[in-house]
Amino acid sequence: MGGKAKSRKKRIGGVVAGCVVVFALAFVLAFSLASLTGCSSSDNSQGGNGNTTTAAQTNSGSSETREFTDSAGRTVEIPTNIERIAPSGYTAQQVLLTIAPDKMVGLASELTDDQVKIFGDEFKDKPVFGAFLGAKDTFNREAVASADPQIIIDTGEKKDGIADDLDNLQNQTGIPCVFIETTLSDYGDAYRTLGDLLGEQDRGNEIGDYLQGAYDQTTSVMQTIPQDQRARVAYMVGDQGTNAIAQGSYQGQVIDMVANNVVTAEKVSGKGDGNQISMEQMANWNPDYIIFQDQSVYDSAQTDPAWLTISGMQKGQDYVCPSVPWCWLNSPPTVNQMLGVQWLPRVLYPDHFSDSIQDVTRTYFKTMYNYDLSDDELNDILQHALPADQE
Repeated sequence: MGGKAKSRKKRIGGVVAGCVVVFALAFVLAFSLASLTGCSSSDNSQGGNGNTTTAAQTNSGSSETREFTDSAGRTVEIPTNIERIAPSGYTAQQVLLTIAPDKMVGLASELTDDQVKIFGDEFKDKPVFGAFLGAKDTFNREAVASADPQIIIDTGEKKDGIADDLDNLQNQTGIPCVFIETTLSDYGDAYRTLGDLLGEQDRGNEIGDYLQGAYDQTTSVMQTIPQDQRARVAYMVGDQGTNAIAQGSYQGQVIDMVANNVVTAEKVSGKGDGNQISMEQMANWNPDYIIFQDQSVYDSAQTDPAWLTISGMQKGQDYVCPSVPWCWLNSPPTVNQMLGVQWLPRVLYPDHFSDSIQDVTRTYFKTMYNYDLSDDELNDILQHALPADQE
């Protein structure tokens, strides 16, 4: 009986000892995991440029994200490393083609032959999504989803309701959507922000510095020209020649910045086709300079008796706004306008600038598109866009 008791005590003691060992091992393992988890959380919390980076779980596993506050005041969780982007529409397409063309998974609209020549044949095969334009929304959500972008980027004018519209689009697609406001005065900051967003800081800084310098140069010149001494200009659009871009229009920012825009309207249109006018109104305004949009009535106006009564026509101060790769003054009103900011004042006030329109055009194409214009290409682009003594 005593032997059995001793044996039982040994077995109990062995079990207890074993439990202690197991418990100790479990404790060490738990502590190690907790330490590793704590380190991971700490590392991921260090986001660049004031943005918070966190760890997020997706169906495909773990991927880093960060919080980004866009120009509409929305805080959006976005991937830390972005390699696939989609434009929300026409203005975003132009902007993204300058800073990160290799990351674009599709286009808002097909490129013309002139545009493909600049940006590359690979864009011929890109899917076309359409544009996210409120009531005129043509944005194909299914096509976008198939292209699998990590983010949708919207740029342009900060309109009422933009935050709600982008929240809705984000909910519909399940893709982060951000808005970057772009105006003539802040393209420098806009591109630097995009550079940070897309991991293209050097490119964003390069373009941002260039555009800010171009804007500052023009504004400095305009500060030396009193308002009442500025050129009286009308900008005509449309194939009938009876539409014009009015004062105060988002489409007319360049005209208003560098000239006295003679076109006024009770209700200013923000559309690319401007306000409809009559030749009687044009005769009353009698501008000293007339700018025709490409594909407007420049050619027929040269022999039209009604147009030939206008001061600008009589003085030979009528020009065509260049349109390669996009119209330089508007339609759409986006970064293409920054070339208009340099072209138009050199047409109107050539003595105030030390460089030529040809110079700034070459520099713009090289900086923005990494494209070297040939002499023939430059001459074609600037056809009817220069005073005779600047050709």
